[in-house]
Amino acid sequence: MKINFVPTIIAIVISLLISYGLYSFHDSENKILLSAGSFVFLATSLVMAIGASFEFPRTTTNVRVVSGIFFTIALISNLIFAFINFSVPSYIIINGILLLVFMLIAYSLIKSKQ
Repeated sequence: MKINFVPTIIAIVISLLISYGLYSFHDSENKILLSAGSFVFLATSLVMAIGASFEFPRTTTNVRVVSGIFFTIALISNLIFAFINFSVPSYIIINGILLLVFMLIAYSLIKSKQ
């Protein structure tokens, strides 16, 4: 796996800006959890989507498609959480499972070496 510097920095800054936007929209005591959790999930998926490349072009394409899908899912999930009052365990469980499923799928694609 090769990390491209400029696209990775852009992906991280985009994730920071989206996380700040979610922080601004949410009005409860869970603002920091929402912004930190959304940053981790969005940055992970967006860095894999635009900042990483792999040895095989097919693997790179597959990982980018899966990362883009999970970036969209993470964005929708966090937007829903931004506009409702939620409990800490529900947020951690839902986004944690989504992040782990993404990591499992990406890992299996990387290890397939196609």
